[in-house]
Amino acid sequence: MRNEKKILLADIGNTYFHIYDGKEIEHLSYADAIEKYHDRSLCYISVKHHLEEKIEKIKYWKNISKKMILEGDYDTMGVDRKALCLSHRNGVFVDAGSAITVDVMKEGIYQGGYIFPGIKAMLESYKSISPVLDTDLNEMISLEQLPTTTKDGISYGIIASIKALIDKHDQMHKLYFTGGDGKFLSSFFEEAVYDEMLVFDGMCNALKDDKRC
Repeated sequence: MRNEKKILLADIGNTYFHIYDGKEIEHLSYADAIEKYHDRSLCYISVKHHLEEKIEKIKYWKNISKKMILEGDYDTMGVDRKALCLSHRNGVFVDAGSAITVDVMKEGIYQGGYIFPGIKAMLESYKSISPVLDTDLNEMISLEQLPTTTKDGISYGIIASIKALIDKHDQMHKLYFTGGDGKFLSSFFEEAVYDEMLVFDGMCNALKDDKRC
């Protein structure tokens, strides 16, 4: 279900405000989002709890996190992950952002999931071990042959380890990717779907019977 009512929606993540106006998604800093939209009606979910006191003072903004009701979830599950899982009744959902979360849904019921550090965090962890391991990612890395350079070895280790675990759980389910590194990671999986709208689709599904937001 896409946002047919043109509701202004926001997913406040660890790094950016992601705002959907019914047509396109903007990725803004916290300060820029508040300045631009503080006088607009907006429904949001947020994982940035330290911002809640400031955000709750904005007159026209409404926190809809409690509407992200997911059967089978657990107390500390992030609201963005719940919204993502509400986008489809079945599938493996990968959100590749600051962290990489992988969650499985079957017939509308949450089956479980796991969390990787994000690609940037993984690269930083190599750097902390030794300056020799300070490198960027080779986005053209092939998983068909063993690497012969440090950069390729690190890139292979990161991508192959992520792929191996996801492959273990996607055999019976459609595989969906979202998040900043989602499009890149999806290229390593056959028939994977990249869709930056997934979290907003889940929010729309949760709000479909709500006339106030």
